[in-house]
Amino acid sequence: MNERLRSALVQRGLKVEEMAEACAVDPKTASRWVGGRVPHRRHRWTITNLLQVDETYLWPDADQKTSRFGATQSEIVDTYPNRASVPRDVWISLLLGTMKQVDVLVFSGTFFAQTNPRIARMLQERAQAGVRVRLCFGDPEGEAVRIRGREEGIGDTLSAKIRASLTYYRSLVGHPGCEVRLHDTTLYNSIFRYDDHLLVNPHIWGQPASANPLFQLRRTANAEWFERYDESFEAVWKTARLWAPDNADSKEHHRSGQD
Repeated sequence: MNERLRSALVQRGLKVEEMAEACAVDPKTASRWVGGRVPHRRHRWTITNLLQVDETYLWPDADQKTSRFGATQSEIVDTYPNRASVPRDVWISLLLGTMKQVDVLVFSGTFFAQTNPRIARMLQERAQAGVRVRLCFGDPEGEAVRIRGREEGIGDTLSAKIRASLTYYRSLVGHPGCEVRLHDTTLYNSIFRYDDHLLVNPHIWGQPASANPLFQLRRTANAEWFERYDESFEAVWKTARLWAPDNADSKEHHRSGQD
């Protein structure tokens, strides 16, 4: 019997059936987890996020072997063949469960708002709850965006997409706890951090970010991968400039909405 898991369910007022539903598994499978069987790491992440407890508390010996790549297996929560295949619920649950910080590093990040029309309001709500929100987009007038647009064969379209995307976040400018910046750096990965969870979207030359793989990391005691990507975000953030909305952004968004 996994007494810690059983106790955590009781404290949260949840039933085994509700845990099974959150993990999209049969209730009998979830019952075996309470009985002592260790779930797959993807399900462990869902459960710890649902119960708001540390994974090592529920399963102290699960997947702690270090791979030859330098990351513990427990650090890698899940992998996806492309960003478009990440379930919308994953993005929503991560955001709603954040208590300390939300960091986003992208070029345009158009999907971020298009798949969640309430994203700006939700970020404001998290900021009001004490969460630090930092969004870093590509500079639409920067050299890095021009190069990326040329590599993808879309020319100035990427610059237009960034301006359109930025308009969704105008309400965050000046809002306590929120900051939006523009960077002009080569973007090797799009990064999305929610407290101790990190989604990394590696970029493949000539391909849009949505078509490229994505892997999800969880910060652990030996989270070498997590720390490296977190450091890269901080490095870019320091070089980025503060975004000040202007009329050009608004016009671009209006044109985009008509297309």
